[in-house]
Amino acid sequence: MSSIEKLFKEKSKRVLNVYCTAGYPNLESTIQVMTSLQANGADIIELGMPYSDPLADGEVIQISSLNALTNGMTLHVLFEQLAIMRKTIHIPVILMGYMNPILQYGFEKFCIKAKEVGIDGLILPDLPLFEFEQFYGKIIKDNDLDFIFLVTPETPVERVKKLDSLSNGFLYAVSSSATTGKDKDFSKVATYLKNLQSMQLNNPILVGFGIKDKVTFDAATEFTQGAIIGSAYIQVLSKDGDIEANTKQFLNGVLGVK
Repeated sequence: MSSIEKLFKEKSKRVLNVYCTAGYPNLESTIQVMTSLQANGADIIELGMPYSDPLADGEVIQISSLNALTNGMTLHVLFEQLAIMRKTIHIPVILMGYMNPILQYGFEKFCIKAKEVGIDGLILPDLPLFEFEQFYGKIIKDNDLDFIFLVTPETPVERVKKLDSLSNGFLYAVSSSATTGKDKDFSKVATYLKNLQSMQLNNPILVGFGIKDKVTFDAATEFTQGAIIGSAYIQVLSKDGDIEANTKQFLNGVLGVK
């Protein structure tokens, strides 16, 4: 049983996955940000690997990626930073990114290194299903990494079931076919999430895109096991002040901690 599976076995509701960009706001911020997330209620850390053309990401995350690249973040630097991660980080950590820099690094080499530093899973939105089944899926599995596919309100039922059958850990339900960081009317998203719930899928469902506070977190988790926050937290990191204090204040607000 993977660390992500163990998490969902122990906690079946209101699982909070928070996205942060490696090397942002400063090159050496990565572990500090992750430690602050773990200490203040995050159940999963989704660590973004900066890329110059992040197709699924909105302006806020795009800017954080460009800043991280300017700071000097690369996959080589990231793995050097993560070499000490498991001394302090005990919750599941997922790497989220895009295929181009990983292919340049070497896909198998990347997976081997990810396992070595203690990564639990991958989210690669631009990895085609066919290529995953024919080649990359085996490499990912051989290195004990969970792989999380994304589904949207427009994904046909049969494809949802197919992606669910190939996913491990959880299924990422995009709240709408848009980029990250856009405001959402979760009363409209509810129907979509109810439909996913009715399919009795193998994996837990986490919903992302548009979750930014307690109201949206509560709405997003009504029909799912949890939710993913990205752009709203990156905005917190862009503020002046102490990362730990700002993270605590933000996550307390999301989780309703007094």
